[in-house]
Amino acid sequence: MKPSLRDKLDALSRRLEEIDALLGAADTDAQRLRELGSERAELAPVAQLYGELRDAERAGEQARELLGDPEMRELAEEEIDAARQRIETLQQALQRALLPRDPDDRRPAFVEVRAGTGGEESALFASELARMYTRYAERRGWRVEVLQHSDSELGGVKEAVLRISGEGVYGRLKFESGGHRVQRVPATEAQGRIHTSAATVAVMPEPDEQAAVAIQASELRIDTFRSSGAGGQHINKTDSAVRITHLPTGLVVECQDDRSQHRNKARAMEVLAARLQQRQRQQAQEREAAQRRSLVGSGDRSDRIRTYNVPQGRVTDHRINLTLHKIDAILGGDLDELLDALHAEHQAEQLAALA
Repeated sequence: MKPSLRDKLDALSRRLEEIDALLGAADTDAQRLRELGSERAELAPVAQLYGELRDAERAGEQARELLGDPEMRELAEEEIDAARQRIETLQQALQRALLPRDPDDRRPAFVEVRAGTGGEESALFASELARMYTRYAERRGWRVEVLQHSDSELGGVKEAVLRISGEGVYGRLKFESGGHRVQRVPATEAQGRIHTSAATVAVMPEPDEQAAVAIQASELRIDTFRSSGAGGQHINKTDSAVRITHLPTGLVVECQDDRSQHRNKARAMEVLAARLQQRQRQQAQEREAAQRRSLVGSGDRSDRIRTYNVPQGRVTDHRINLTLHKIDAILGGDLDELLDALHAEHQAEQLAALA
Protein backbone atom coordinates (compact mmCIF):
# COMPACT_ATOMS: atom_id res chain seq x y z
CA MET A 1 0.00 0.00 0.00
CA LYS A 2 1.21 3.49 -0.85
CA PRO A 3 2.49 5.51 2.13
CA SER A 4 0.18 8.37 1.13
CA LEU A 5 -2.82 6.04 1.28
CA ARG A 6 -1.78 4.75 4.70
CA ASP A 7 -1.34 8.33 5.93
CA LYS A 8 -4.87 9.09 4.77
CA LEU A 9 -6.21 6.04 6.63
CA ASP A 10 -4.35 7.01 9.79
CA ALA A 11 -5.87 10.49 9.60
CA LEU A 12 -9.30 8.99 9.01
CA SER A 13 -8.94 6.78 12.11
CA ARG A 14 -7.94 9.78 14.21
CA ARG A 15 -10.92 11.72 12.90
CA LEU A 16 -13.24 8.89 13.91
CA GLU A 17 -11.86 9.06 17.45
CA GLU A 18 -12.51 12.82 17.48
CA ILE A 19 -16.07 12.29 16.30
CA ASP A 20 -16.73 9.71 19.03
CA ALA A 21 -15.46 12.18 21.63
CA LEU A 22 -17.67 14.97 20.26
CA LEU A 23 -20.71 12.71 20.15
CA GLY A 24 -20.22 11.99 23.82
CA ALA A 25 -19.80 15.64 24.76
CA ALA A 26 -22.68 17.19 26.67
CA ASP A 27 -22.47 20.56 24.90
CA THR A 28 -22.93 19.25 21.32
CA ASP A 29 -26.19 20.61 19.88
CA ALA A 30 -28.75 18.52 17.97
CA GLN A 31 -27.81 19.81 14.49
CA ARG A 32 -24.13 19.14 15.14
CA LEU A 33 -24.98 15.67 16.44
CA ARG A 34 -26.77 14.85 13.16
CA GLU A 35 -23.81 16.09 11.12
CA LEU A 36 -21.32 14.11 13.20
CA GLY A 37 -23.52 11.01 13.07
CA SER A 38 -23.66 11.20 9.28
CA GLU A 39 -19.88 11.66 9.05
CA ARG A 40 -19.31 8.75 11.41
CA ALA A 41 -21.57 6.49 9.34
CA GLU A 42 -19.32 7.12 6.33
CA LEU A 43 -15.98 6.77 8.14
CA ALA A 44 -16.71 3.79 10.40
CA PRO A 45 -16.75 1.07 7.66
CA VAL A 46 -13.42 2.34 6.27
CA ALA A 47 -11.87 2.45 9.76
CA GLN A 48 -13.07 -1.10 10.39
CA LEU A 49 -11.43 -2.34 7.19
CA TYR A 50 -8.21 -0.55 8.14
CA GLY A 51 -8.28 -2.17 11.58
CA GLU A 52 -8.70 -5.59 9.94
CA LEU A 53 -5.78 -4.82 7.61
CA ARG A 54 -3.50 -3.96 10.51
CA ASP A 55 -4.56 -7.15 12.31
CA ALA A 56 -3.71 -9.20 9.19
CA GLU A 57 -0.34 -7.47 8.89
CA ARG A 58 0.45 -8.22 12.54
CA ALA A 59 -0.58 -11.86 12.04
CA GLY A 60 1.80 -12.10 9.08
CA GLU A 61 4.66 -10.57 11.09
CA GLN A 62 4.08 -12.94 13.99
CA ALA A 63 4.06 -15.92 11.64
CA ARG A 64 7.34 -14.81 10.05
CA GLU A 65 8.96 -14.80 13.49
CA LEU A 66 8.24 -18.55 13.70
CA LEU A 67 10.03 -19.43 10.46
CA GLY A 68 13.26 -20.10 12.36
CA ASP A 69 11.63 -22.88 14.37
CA PRO A 70 11.84 -26.14 12.34
CA GLU A 71 8.80 -27.60 14.11
CA MET A 72 6.68 -24.53 13.38
CA ARG A 73 7.97 -23.68 9.92
CA GLU A 74 5.24 -25.43 7.92
CA LEU A 75 2.45 -23.91 10.02
CA ALA A 76 4.13 -20.48 9.83
CA GLU A 77 4.30 -20.63 6.03
CA GLU A 78 0.59 -21.47 5.85
CA GLU A 79 -0.25 -18.55 8.14
CA ILE A 80 1.98 -16.20 6.14
CA ASP A 81 0.24 -17.21 2.91
CA ALA A 82 -3.22 -16.78 4.49
CA ALA A 83 -2.22 -13.35 5.85
CA ARG A 84 -0.86 -12.28 2.44
CA GLN A 85 -4.13 -13.17 0.72
CA ARG A 86 -6.13 -11.44 3.44
CA ILE A 87 -3.98 -8.31 3.16
CA GLU A 88 -4.43 -8.16 -0.64
CA THR A 89 -8.21 -8.51 -0.28
CA LEU A 90 -8.41 -5.81 2.39
CA GLN A 91 -6.17 -3.42 0.47
CA GLN A 92 -8.44 -3.69 -2.58
CA ALA A 93 -11.53 -3.14 -0.40
CA LEU A 94 -9.92 -0.07 1.19
CA GLN A 95 -9.02 1.40 -2.17
CA ARG A 96 -12.66 1.07 -3.25
CA ALA A 97 -13.89 2.52 0.06
CA LEU A 98 -11.66 5.58 -0.39
CA LEU A 99 -12.86 6.39 -3.89
CA PRO A 100 -14.54 9.80 -4.21
CA ARG A 101 -18.30 9.57 -3.79
CA ASP A 102 -21.02 11.62 -5.38
CA PRO A 103 -22.91 13.26 -2.49
CA ASP A 104 -26.12 12.90 -4.52
CA ASP A 105 -25.87 9.10 -4.81
CA ARG A 106 -28.17 8.44 -1.86
CA ARG A 107 -30.86 10.87 -3.02
CA PRO A 108 -34.17 10.14 -4.78
CA ALA A 109 -34.15 10.71 -8.52
CA PHE A 110 -36.28 12.06 -11.32
CA VAL A 111 -36.23 9.76 -14.36
CA GLU A 112 -37.39 11.42 -17.58
CA VAL A 113 -38.08 9.30 -20.67
CA ARG A 114 -38.81 10.99 -24.00
CA ALA A 115 -39.60 9.57 -27.42
CA GLY A 116 -37.02 10.47 -30.06
CA THR A 117 -36.67 9.66 -33.74
CA GLY A 118 -38.97 6.99 -35.07
CA GLY A 119 -42.45 8.42 -34.70
CA GLU A 120 -45.06 6.25 -33.04
CA GLU A 121 -42.65 3.34 -32.72
CA SER A 122 -40.33 5.58 -30.69
CA ALA A 123 -43.20 6.48 -28.36
CA LEU A 124 -43.98 2.79 -27.84
CA PHE A 125 -40.32 2.15 -27.03
CA ALA A 126 -40.29 5.08 -24.59
CA SER A 127 -43.30 3.52 -22.86
CA GLU A 128 -41.40 0.23 -22.52
CA LEU A 129 -38.40 2.04 -21.00
CA ALA A 130 -40.60 3.84 -18.48
CA ARG A 131 -42.17 0.50 -17.55
CA MET A 132 -38.70 -1.09 -17.31
CA TYR A 133 -37.53 1.47 -14.73
CA THR A 134 -40.82 1.20 -12.84
CA ARG A 135 -40.48 -2.57 -12.57
CA TYR A 136 -36.84 -2.30 -11.55
CA ALA A 137 -37.82 0.13 -8.80
CA GLU A 138 -40.51 -2.27 -7.61
CA ARG A 139 -37.95 -5.09 -7.45
CA ARG A 140 -35.82 -2.98 -5.10
CA GLY A 141 -38.70 -1.82 -2.96
CA TRP A 142 -38.49 1.79 -4.15
CA ARG A 143 -41.48 4.07 -4.49
CA VAL A 144 -42.47 5.40 -7.93
CA GLU A 145 -44.59 8.49 -8.54
CA VAL A 146 -45.68 9.47 -12.05
CA LEU A 147 -45.34 13.25 -12.28
CA GLN A 148 -45.93 13.62 -16.02
CA HIS A 149 -47.23 11.20 -18.62
CA SER A 150 -48.01 12.33 -22.16
CA ASP A 151 -49.56 9.56 -24.26
CA SER A 152 -49.18 9.02 -28.00
CA GLU A 153 -52.00 7.99 -30.32
CA LEU A 154 -51.20 4.26 -30.21
CA GLY A 155 -50.65 4.02 -26.46
CA GLY A 156 -46.99 4.93 -26.36
CA VAL A 157 -45.39 7.73 -24.37
CA LYS A 158 -44.22 11.03 -25.78
CA GLU A 159 -42.80 11.98 -22.39
CA ALA A 160 -42.88 10.46 -18.91
CA VAL A 161 -41.39 11.89 -15.72
CA LEU A 162 -41.02 9.55 -12.75
CA ARG A 163 -39.93 10.37 -9.23
CA ILE A 164 -38.28 7.33 -7.67
CA SER A 165 -37.51 7.41 -3.96
CA GLY A 166 -35.63 4.94 -1.79
CA GLU A 167 -32.11 4.24 -0.58
CA GLY A 168 -29.43 5.03 -3.16
CA VAL A 169 -31.76 5.58 -6.12
CA TYR A 170 -29.72 8.20 -7.99
CA GLY A 171 -26.42 6.40 -7.39
CA ARG A 172 -27.86 3.22 -8.83
CA LEU A 173 -29.57 4.72 -11.89
CA LYS A 174 -27.36 7.66 -12.84
CA PHE A 175 -25.58 5.84 -15.67
CA GLU A 176 -28.91 5.33 -17.48
CA SER A 177 -28.87 8.87 -18.86
CA GLY A 178 -28.36 9.03 -22.61
CA GLY A 179 -29.74 7.76 -25.89
CA HIS A 180 -31.41 4.33 -26.02
CA ARG A 181 -32.39 2.76 -29.34
CA VAL A 182 -34.40 -0.27 -30.34
CA GLN A 183 -34.11 -2.39 -33.47
CA ARG A 184 -37.19 -4.44 -34.34
CA VAL A 185 -40.06 -4.96 -36.78
CA PRO A 186 -42.83 -2.50 -35.83
CA ALA A 187 -46.37 -3.83 -35.58
CA THR A 188 -47.34 -1.40 -38.35
CA GLU A 189 -44.64 -2.69 -40.74
CA ALA A 190 -46.34 -4.81 -43.42
CA GLN A 191 -43.17 -6.12 -45.12
CA GLY A 192 -41.34 -7.29 -42.01
CA ARG A 193 -38.48 -4.80 -42.24
CA ILE A 194 -36.47 -3.97 -39.14
CA HIS A 195 -36.66 -0.34 -38.07
CA THR A 196 -34.49 1.59 -35.63
CA SER A 197 -36.16 3.95 -33.19
CA ALA A 198 -34.75 5.99 -30.34
CA ALA A 199 -35.68 7.45 -26.98
CA THR A 200 -33.75 9.52 -24.49
CA VAL A 201 -33.44 9.02 -20.75
CA ALA A 202 -32.37 11.63 -18.21
CA VAL A 203 -31.73 10.73 -14.56
CA MET A 204 -31.40 13.64 -12.15
CA PRO A 205 -31.00 13.67 -8.37
CA GLU A 206 -33.74 15.36 -6.42
CA PRO A 207 -32.10 18.56 -5.18
CA ASP A 208 -31.19 18.93 -1.54
CA GLU A 209 -33.32 21.74 -0.14
CA GLN A 210 -30.20 23.27 1.40
CA ALA A 211 -28.28 23.18 -1.89
CA ALA A 212 -31.10 23.69 -4.38
CA VAL A 213 -30.70 26.16 -7.21
CA ALA A 214 -32.11 29.57 -6.31
CA ILE A 215 -35.10 30.39 -8.53
CA GLN A 216 -36.56 33.87 -8.55
CA ALA A 217 -40.32 34.29 -8.94
CA SER A 218 -39.68 36.93 -11.61
CA GLU A 219 -37.95 34.25 -13.74
CA LEU A 220 -41.08 32.10 -13.92
CA ARG A 221 -44.25 32.02 -15.98
CA ILE A 222 -46.85 29.77 -14.39
CA ASP A 223 -49.86 28.55 -16.39
CA THR A 224 -52.68 26.33 -15.23
CA PHE A 225 -54.79 24.08 -17.46
CA ARG A 226 -57.09 21.10 -17.34
CA SER A 227 -55.34 17.74 -17.10
CA SER A 228 -55.61 15.41 -20.05
CA GLY A 229 -56.59 11.84 -19.38
CA ALA A 230 -58.76 8.90 -20.31
CA GLY A 231 -61.87 10.52 -18.86
CA GLY A 232 -64.60 8.62 -17.03
CA GLN A 233 -65.40 9.21 -13.40
CA HIS A 234 -61.85 10.29 -12.60
CA ILE A 235 -61.63 13.03 -15.20
CA ASN A 236 -60.13 16.23 -13.85
CA LYS A 237 -62.80 18.92 -14.16
CA THR A 238 -60.68 21.77 -12.76
CA ASP A 239 -57.63 23.61 -14.03
CA SER A 240 -55.31 21.86 -11.57
CA ALA A 241 -52.50 20.96 -13.99
CA VAL A 242 -49.53 23.32 -13.85
CA ARG A 243 -47.01 24.36 -16.48
CA ILE A 244 -43.96 26.33 -15.33
CA THR A 245 -41.64 28.06 -17.81
CA HIS A 246 -38.21 29.19 -16.61
CA LEU A 247 -37.78 32.30 -18.73
CA PRO A 248 -33.94 32.66 -18.63
CA THR A 249 -33.36 29.11 -19.92
CA GLY A 250 -36.63 28.30 -21.68
CA LEU A 251 -37.05 25.09 -19.65
CA VAL A 252 -40.69 24.00 -19.39
CA VAL A 253 -42.05 21.64 -16.74
CA GLU A 254 -45.59 20.27 -16.51
CA CYS A 255 -47.21 18.32 -13.71
CA GLN A 256 -50.80 17.07 -13.78
CA ASP A 257 -50.68 13.87 -11.78
CA ASP A 258 -52.41 15.25 -8.67
CA ARG A 259 -55.88 16.79 -8.41
CA SER A 260 -54.43 19.54 -6.24
CA GLN A 261 -53.04 22.51 -8.13
CA HIS A 262 -50.87 23.36 -5.12
CA ARG A 263 -49.25 19.91 -5.04
CA ASN A 264 -48.78 19.89 -8.81
CA LYS A 265 -47.04 23.26 -8.60
CA ALA A 266 -44.77 22.04 -5.80
CA ARG A 267 -43.83 18.92 -7.76
CA ALA A 268 -43.20 20.95 -10.93
CA MET A 269 -40.91 23.29 -8.99
CA GLU A 270 -38.95 20.30 -7.68
CA VAL A 271 -38.49 18.95 -11.22
CA LEU A 272 -37.48 22.40 -12.48
CA ALA A 273 -34.89 22.75 -9.72
CA ALA A 274 -33.52 19.30 -10.58
CA ARG A 275 -33.30 20.19 -14.29
CA LEU A 276 -31.52 23.47 -13.55
CA GLN A 277 -29.10 21.69 -11.23
CA GLN A 278 -28.50 19.02 -13.86
CA ARG A 279 -27.97 21.76 -16.46
CA GLN A 280 -25.29 23.34 -14.29
CA ARG A 281 -23.66 19.95 -13.77
CA GLN A 282 -23.70 19.19 -17.51
CA GLN A 283 -22.21 22.58 -18.36
CA ALA A 284 -19.36 21.93 -15.94
CA GLN A 285 -18.86 18.44 -17.39
CA GLU A 286 -18.89 19.81 -20.94
CA ARG A 287 -16.20 22.32 -20.03
CA GLU A 288 -14.09 19.51 -18.58
CA ALA A 289 -14.79 17.26 -21.59
CA ALA A 290 -13.83 20.02 -24.02
CA GLN A 291 -10.53 20.45 -22.24
CA ARG A 292 -9.98 16.68 -22.24
CA ARG A 293 -10.78 16.40 -25.97
CA SER A 294 -8.26 19.10 -26.74
CA LEU A 295 -5.64 16.91 -25.10
CA VAL A 296 -6.58 13.34 -26.02
CA GLY A 297 -9.31 13.59 -28.69
CA SER A 298 -12.98 12.68 -28.39
CA GLY A 299 -14.21 9.25 -27.50
CA ASP A 300 -17.60 10.31 -26.22
CA ARG A 301 -20.46 8.01 -27.25
CA SER A 302 -23.03 9.21 -24.74
CA ASP A 303 -25.52 10.08 -27.51
CA ARG A 304 -26.12 6.35 -27.96
CA ILE A 305 -25.44 4.39 -24.84
CA ARG A 306 -27.47 1.23 -25.43
CA THR A 307 -29.13 -0.78 -28.20
CA TYR A 308 -32.00 -3.22 -27.72
CA ASN A 309 -32.06 -5.66 -30.66
CA VAL A 310 -35.35 -7.54 -30.47
CA PRO A 311 -34.90 -10.07 -33.35
CA GLN A 312 -31.61 -11.25 -31.84
CA GLY A 313 -32.83 -10.99 -28.25
CA ARG A 314 -29.81 -8.99 -27.15
CA VAL A 315 -29.04 -5.75 -25.35
CA THR A 316 -25.69 -4.03 -25.91
CA ASP A 317 -24.28 -1.25 -23.76
CA HIS A 318 -21.82 0.54 -26.02
CA ARG A 319 -19.92 2.31 -23.21
CA ILE A 320 -18.53 -0.93 -21.81
CA ASN A 321 -18.99 -3.21 -24.87
CA LEU A 322 -21.27 -5.53 -22.89
CA THR A 323 -23.87 -7.65 -24.70
CA LEU A 324 -26.48 -9.67 -22.82
CA HIS A 325 -28.86 -12.08 -24.54
CA LYS A 326 -31.78 -11.53 -22.18
CA ILE A 327 -33.76 -8.65 -23.67
CA ASP A 328 -37.13 -9.77 -22.29
CA ALA A 329 -35.76 -9.98 -18.74
CA ILE A 330 -34.07 -6.58 -19.02
CA LEU A 331 -37.16 -4.84 -20.39
CA GLY A 332 -39.02 -6.56 -17.58
CA GLY A 333 -36.90 -4.73 -15.03
CA ASP A 334 -33.99 -7.13 -14.53
CA LEU A 335 -31.29 -4.45 -14.76
CA ASP A 336 -28.86 -5.51 -12.06
CA GLU A 337 -26.35 -7.29 -14.31
CA LEU A 338 -26.14 -4.25 -16.60
CA LEU A 339 -25.94 -1.74 -13.76
CA ASP A 340 -23.39 -3.81 -11.83
CA ALA A 341 -21.13 -3.88 -14.89
CA LEU A 342 -21.45 -0.11 -15.41
CA HIS A 343 -20.62 0.60 -11.78
CA ALA A 344 -17.67 -1.82 -11.88
CA GLU A 345 -16.28 -0.03 -14.94
CA HIS A 346 -16.72 3.36 -13.30
CA GLN A 347 -15.00 2.08 -10.18
CA ALA A 348 -12.11 0.72 -12.25
CA GLU A 349 -11.68 4.13 -13.89
CA GLN A 350 -11.64 5.80 -10.46
CA LEU A 351 -9.07 3.31 -9.18
CA ALA A 352 -6.88 3.95 -12.20
CA ALA A 353 -7.09 7.69 -11.55
CA LEU A 354 -6.29 7.12 -7.88
CA ALA A 355 -3.24 5.09 -8.86
